[in-house]
Amino acid sequence: MPSANMKVGLYARLLKNPKEVTFFNELHNYLIENEIEVLFHEHLNEYIHSHSLKIAESKSFSTSDLTGGSFVALISIGGDGTILDTVTIAGHTGVPILGINTGRLGFLSSIGFMDYKKAVNDLKKGAYLLDKRSLLQLESSSELFSFNYALNDFVIHKKESSSMITVHTFLNGEHLNSYWADGLIISTPTGSTGYSLSCGGPILFPKSSSFSITPIAPHNLNVRPVVIPDDHVLSFEIEGRSHSYLASLDSRSVSITPDVQMAIKRANFTVNLVRFENENFLKTLRQKLMWGLDGRN
Repeated sequence: MPSANMKVGLYARLLKNPKEVTFFNELHNYLIENEIEVLFHEHLNEYIHSHSLKIAESKSFSTSDLTGGSFVALISIGGDGTILDTVTIAGHTGVPILGINTGRLGFLSSIGFMDYKKAVNDLKKGAYLLDKRSLLQLESSSELFSFNYALNDFVIHKKESSSMITVHTFLNGEHLNSYWADGLIISTPTGSTGYSLSCGGPILFPKSSSFSITPIAPHNLNVRPVVIPDDHVLSFEIEGRSHSYLASLDSRSVSITPDVQMAIKRANFTVNLVRFENENFLKTLRQKLMWGLDGRN
């Protein structure tokens, strides 16, 4: 029987093909063989039942079950998008998140699915570190999201094919700049290798205690990304021809109107990512961005 003091939660956004289902079953069985109690997130259980997947039954858990310290980790199976979903599940609880990458790039879910046995063994032995990552917190004049935090970024974006917008941006109440652009990205160090990087933003080290402000396709070519300390507060006013725009926290988006007041600051808690001995940020950068490799050879 699984040990009562060793419990993990499993979460996957999608199990799209037989290969992924097979891997999920292998991981589940290996955890049970190692006397680790396994619970599926309630949304995962619903997905399994609705798609009639051939996966063993398991008890389910929700965010409210994570308090009290009985869970040693949440195991996220998928890509970085699945990790972002798992962050909303973990919430303020501080339960560590271990990402097993079955997707593509995988900056956050850095453990390859072929290495899951070693990862489980190290988790059981406690042979890991907790990589504490800062989050953004959104404050707004009306409720936009049920979880007002982002591990990667906060984005203001024009809606659909409308003309560019103007985002008047204030730093601690003082006018910083008016960005004429398709949108604006406020990124954490974790998110600096995501959407912000693809728009020309800088790479920030995880412990740099900073945010980056990166415009999306700015009208003025002399506008460049800016890095600010993360103890500053950013606020925004939006102008444009459209009557609605998009605001997003990580992969969650809502439509907003220009009268909605929004401010971004650093959250007062962190997310704990499981990191093993052979992992570090520089190694991840070299591998994922293929630095030092010449594709001509």
